[in-house]
Amino acid sequence: MDNTKTVSVLNDLLNITNDRIQGFSKVEDKVWDNYPALRNDYDNMVSQSLTMKNELSDLITERGGTPETSGSAAGAIHRGWIDVKNAFAGDNAEATLENVVYGENAAIDAYQNALDSGDLCPESSRVILNQQHHLKASHDKFKTLEKS
Repeated sequence: MDNTKTVSVLNDLLNITNDRIQGFSKVEDKVWDNYPALRNDYDNMVSQSLTMKNELSDLITERGGTPETSGSAAGAIHRGWIDVKNAFAGDNAEATLENVVYGENAAIDAYQNALDSGDLCPESSRVILNQQHHLKASHDKFKTLEKS
C-alpha cells in the first residue's frame, strides 16, 4: 500500500503541531498576571501538544515516512508578525490571547482539511479526530478568556 499521501498530510499536521509548540513558548509569562487561572490550562495544552507531536511522528514512521522536525513557513511568518506587533504595541495579555485564538483556528481548519481530504487511513483519521477535539477545547478556553 502506498502511504505517500497519508505521510504527506500527517507531516503537514506535524508542522502545524511544531508551530503550535513554538507559538506556545511565546505565550509563556505574558498572560499570567492578568489570567493566573490559565496557567494550569496552558501547561496542559503544552503537554497535549507534545503528545500530539509524538502520536503524529509515530503514525508517520509506521507508514514508512520520516517525521518533519521543524514548523511551517507560514507559522514562522506568523510568529515574526506577532513579534513585530508586540514591539510596537507592547506585550499585552489581550493581544497574546488573540494571537493564540487565531493560531488555534488555523490548526482546527488544517485538521478538518486533513480529515476531509480522504488521504488518511482509518487509524490516522481516528488519531487526527481526537487531536482536533483537543485543539477545539484549547481554542474554546482561550476564546472565553479573550472575550472576558
